[in-house]
Order: sequence, then C-alpha cells, then structure tokens
Amino acid sequence: MASKHLINSPSTLVIESLEALCLLNSELRLDRDSRVLFRPFSSGSSQKVALICGGGSGHEPAHAAFVGKGLLTAAVSGSVFASPSGKQVRRAVELVHPRNSNFGSAEGAGTLIIVKNYTGDVLNFGLAKEALASFPVYTNAVRFLTVADDVSVPRSRITLVGRRGLAGTVLLYKITGELAARGANLNEVENVGLYVAGNLATIGVATGHSHVPGTERGQDVLGEDEIEVGMGIHNEPGVLRLRGSNGSPPPISEIMPRLITLLTASQEEDPERGWVSFLPSANVVLMVNNLGGLSPLELSAVSLEASKSISEKGLNIRRVLCGTYMTSLNMPGFSLTLLKLPNSEQEVGQGPSQDQILSLLDTSAEAPGWGWVSGRPPVALSNQIVSSSSSGSTSTSSKPPLPDDKYAEEVVKAITRACDALIHAEPELTRMDTVAGDGDCGLTLKAGAQGVLSLLQSNEITGHDLPAAFIAIAGVAEDKMGGTSGGLYSIFFSALAQGIRSSSTTEVDWPSALHHALTKLYTYTRARPPSRTLVDPLDAFVTSLPTEETEFQNSFQKAQEAARATRGMQAKAGRAVYGGGEEGGGEMDPGAWGVAVLLNAIRDKGRQ
Repeated sequence: MASKHLINSPSTLVIESLEALCLLNSELRLDRDSRVLFRPFSSGSSQKVALICGGGSGHEPAHAAFVGKGLLTAAVSGSVFASPSGKQVRRAVELVHPRNSNFGSAEGAGTLIIVKNYTGDVLNFGLAKEALASFPVYTNAVRFLTVADDVSVPRSRITLVGRRGLAGTVLLYKITGELAARGANLNEVENVGLYVAGNLATIGVATGHSHVPGTERGQDVLGEDEIEVGMGIHNEPGVLRLRGSNGSPPPISEIMPRLITLLTASQEEDPERGWVSFLPSANVVLMVNNLGGLSPLELSAVSLEASKSISEKGLNIRRVLCGTYMTSLNMPGFSLTLLKLPNSEQEVGQGPSQDQILSLLDTSAEAPGWGWVSGRPPVALSNQIVSSSSSGSTSTSSKPPLPDDKYAEEVVKAITRACDALIHAEPELTRMDTVAGDGDCGLTLKAGAQGVLSLLQSNEITGHDLPAAFIAIAGVAEDKMGGTSGGLYSIFFSALAQGIRSSSTTEVDWPSALHHALTKLYTYTRARPPSRTLVDPLDAFVTSLPTEETEFQNSFQKAQEAARATRGMQAKAGRAVYGGGEEGGGEMDPGAWGVAVLLNAIRDKGRQ
C-alpha cells in the first residue's frame, strides 16, 4: 500500500484539485463553499439540458474533470470517499438550472442528476431532488438516474442495497452529455441514459487497497501473490481472491477469461449474476479503466488480453477505450466495463440506435478527464502487425576464418557458460541496480542471455561461422535487451564480427578483433574508464590482451579488478551520473559487474 502523498494538507486537497481544474478550462466556475464545479448558465433560446453528477472525492478524474462541453454541466464533490450533502447538490442544480426571481418559473431545459449506486450518494442526491420538487417549477424538470453496473457481487449478497455503481457510469456521462449538447429534450436524454445504465457491466481487480491521505497506513490485506476480484472503489472487499505462483500474482492471461465470464454470463449460466444479456455476436463497447495505481504499460497489456477474451466469447468489439476514468485514489488495479449496444436494426422509436450511441461516444468533449476515442472499431491484430525480415543480414565478399569442429564446440560452450552465468547472476545484479539505478540491469542481461541460448538451441548460432554468430548475438542485444546497455553490447559484437572478418590469417586473431570492436564502440559513447560503467572492465580486458599469445588469464583478472573498482566510484556516464550521495550506495556498478560475470564464465572452462 502506497501511503506517502505529495500534498499540502488533507483538509485542503479537494478544493485545491477543483481550483486546478479551473486553470485548465477558463469557461468553468467554482463555488468553493459548496465545492461545485460547473459551466455557468446562459440565458437564451439555445438552452440545453443540464447534467449533474458527483460523489465522494478520490475517484479522479471522475467526477469534476468531466465537466465541460459535450459532457457534464456540473459536478458536486464531497470529501474523500464521502458523499456531498443534499445542500451542496441543491446548490449545483440552482447554479445550472436557476429559478426566476419570482420563483414562478425556472430557466433551462431541465436537469438530469446521475448518481452511482452508493447509499450516501443516493440518499443525499435524492434528498436534494425531493427538496427541489417542493417548488413546482422543479417538480418534473429535475430527473434522477442511478447507475449500478457492478457484476461482481452475487444476488444473494446484495440484499436491499443493490449493485454498486462503478466506472461504467463515465460512459453514461459521455453519451448523455453529448446528447444534451445536441439539443435533445429532457425525456430524450433520460431515455438514452436509462438504456445505457441498463446495459452496463463492470468488474474490478486489484492487488491491494488504496490509501486515504491523512489516515494511518493500513495493513496490506493481500499477499504478494494475490489479487482480489470485485474490490470496491472505496476499499470494500471483493468476492474472489486468486493466487499466483512463485510469489507473484497470476498472469493476466489466466485472470482475464474468468473476468469476462463474470461480465458476460447469462442468468441461466450464473443465477447469481447475469445482469446483462450478452448474446453471441452482440456488439459491445469495451472500457479498460485504471483504478489509480497501475502503470500505463500494464494497462495496455490488460486491454489486449481483455479484447482477446471478449472476442473468444463471440462478441464484437465496436470501440475500445483505455485510460484513467474512475479511480480509487492510488489503488493498484483496473476495472473492465462492457456496454451492450442496441441491435443494428433497432427501429426508430424503440430506443437509441447503435449508430446513435457510437456517434455520441465518438464526438470529442472539451473536458480534461475525457481521453481520445478512435471512432472506429478495432481490426484483426494480424492486419496491423508487421514482421521484421531476417533475410537482410549483412553479407560480405571476404571469406571468414572457419574454425574446426573442436574449436567451434569450445566457442559454443564458452557462449553457453556466459549466458548461464548472467541468468544465474540476475537477482544479485537486480539488487545492485535497485540501489544504484532503476533496477533493470539484471533483467536486461538475463533477457539477452536467454535470447542467445534460444538461438544456440535452434542452431542459429554455431561456432563454425564466428562473424555470423556475433552478428546474431548483436541482434539479440538490440532486440531483447534494448536501452543503453543493449545498444553498447550490440555495437561491440557487430564490430567484433567486422574485426574477425577482416582477419588476413586462417585463425582468429582475437586481440586484433577485440581492439577493433572497442575502438568502434568508443566512436558511439563518451564513456572512458574510470566511468563506473560497463566500459571499465571491458576496456581493462581488451587493452591488456597480449598481442601474439593466446593466454588471456591476466586480462580476465584485470577485468575483474576494474569491475570491483567501481564500488563507491563517482559516475561519469550513464544514469548514475544524476544520482546524489554515496555512489550506488556503496555497490559496484551492476553493468560493470555483468561484464565481469560474463568474462569470468568464459575463462572458467571447468564450469558447464
């Protein structure tokens, strides 16, 4: 549970966030006392239906960041995870749907209040509606719509309170908000809203609770290998826990089919759920929502797996939305929402058409919380994937040295030892880099080593054509490792292949080839020893090589010493140069030690 927050004070956080939204949109206004963010009412013939929503804060960008043209007219904010009062809601209605001074009439085309189905919200927003209904001008001009899209809680457990309102509510905001912006009357807006609310299904997954600023840090309720299905956006417990293996949560590919089954199962298939009837070949909108603590990288992977599982169910995805729409502060997790679209042949007068719903969803809105929507359905991924051809490998007219079978076998064994050693050293390298850098060094080298081993097993790397072998290794470094270290390794091994090819002897001149590779590497990096980088042991090894002898033991020792010398050294290149305090926390540079591990494995012929 992440319990540190960068704020001024918990007591001022909500109002400061609302004031910040005013900076983003100069057309908005804020009633600070009532914590109502709104678009001001303007008299005239083009009056539009007003949409009001709200609830406890902590679900940003919902609800206030959706106030803007083509979306909401006003949002009422309570304290974190606490409903606003009925008085606040009444103030919001009066701001966007004002009464005339004689109280005999009200300006505007009516107001639709949209509320997530939580007890406090329903009570306080309902209280405001009923209080306003005492004025005849508001009796039929203010409508109330509750959204309950959560499918995780079974029927036998929801008793009187009903299902919770979750992120699907945001789709309702957008569709009805755009409809109101187009001039539809209150009945039309309400009817489309009722259709959307009745055809939403949402389920959430989290790896832990969120933390409310200003409160004590709670105890983590889930183990490192657990996730909870159906956890609420106010930290309510879920309905199902799933456990992975090896101390990690289960992979998304295992989780997703179960989630989609919970979303789409009919009541015949699951008597406890089956809230929306998703018949085979039904058209749907998919919304993948970040609950606050998930990285965009992970969220994109979630959207891919979700689309796969939905398609396998026979449903047709017409739109995909992926982003942060309704959070639970910093909860590490996501929610999935499916909106079942009307049949394509929906007759006029029997509810909204599919084209109408999609058009309302696709139209851009001037609200900071609303992201980009493509306006087109996804296509088969196979039509968008372009494969890189490996047929364009570098060729040369010069014939490289051809080692005999025994020599070739020794080369393969040496490469294998180096790869195995890097994989074995991954935890230690990762620990070192967590202290000294961004923590990815061990995993990066492990990925490269695994890639090389895969090519060895498939005989794409052999010891008979050394230049081709090192070109292949360079390709693995570029593709599997990436980043700065991947680039450095790739350049070095590519240049090493060049150096071997340029040999005029029938045997490999390793000192000459390695010097050539190091010289080429230095044309693309400014790092020079001592720099606290992988260059330090690499340079020590190459520059100490004998020119004519094949015994390199002293050079291997020099590399080990250079790697160890990086402990506490001031960084002159790489990301570590931006750090402060003791360099790397007193650790060796993980990249340098990775080179030392590799070279030591090559030297150690006794270890297989």
